[in-house]
Amino acid sequence: MDNDPIPLSALQHWAYCPRQCALIHLEQAFEENIYTLRGQAVHNRADQPGVTLRANLRIERALPLFNDRLGLVGKADVVELLEDGTPYPVEYKHGSRHKRPEIARCDDIQLVAQALCLEEMTGRSVPEAALFYVTSRRRREVRITAELHRAVEAALSGIRAMLT
Repeated sequence: MDNDPIPLSALQHWAYCPRQCALIHLEQAFEENIYTLRGQAVHNRADQPGVTLRANLRIERALPLFNDRLGLVGKADVVELLEDGTPYPVEYKHGSRHKRPEIARCDDIQLVAQALCLEEMTGRSVPEAALFYVTSRRRREVRITAELHRAVEAALSGIRAMLT
């Protein structure tokens, strides 16, 4: 299992609750509830692969992601490619952008992992990204910091230890 890539979603699960992560990714025990069903509804459009072109912006939906160095794999809901080619990931979440800070941080860790995948895949720095909260229909910008990089790597270490 050491060589198996870690799904990007596992990072959010781990940051929120390591036991939840174990139930989902180790024990394969997952039950649908109102919150997971709402989350699935949010992702319906974003999970439809496609490309949209707007003035100075290319928008890719359901873009497969990977980072071989970190052993990550997953998919970005949306990646906006700016005019200069810089990727800007946008992760869709149910709810409002006014989440408690400890919950918002879980989302940030998953988003930063997406940015790290895009950096490896494109060779370009990803200095910021966004979370789009469907209920409030607002984005929350996230600066990609060294501290968040460390949080991703710590979560990955914890997940790998759990899986072994």
